[in-house]
Amino acid sequence: MERKTLPGNIRKNIQIGDEVTIVQKHHQRSGELTEGFVKRILTSSPTHPHGIKVMLETGEVGRVKEVFPEED
Repeated sequence: MERKTLPGNIRKNIQIGDEVTIVQKHHQRSGELTEGFVKRILTSSPTHPHGIKVMLETGEVGRVKEVFPEED
């Protein structure tokens, strides 16, 4: 079964503790994705065309590409 994902450019889709994939600043050219759990949401605006900026629990910072919401 395929996992349900939400787009990462809408702030209301992202909650603290959600599993997400991000692209870090130095990986933007290659598009390399990093998976982790959201510790802080750094973008204050409701949307951002390149993805909402977050900090993962590991301390890595990047823009969210996909959100994996908790299954009900």
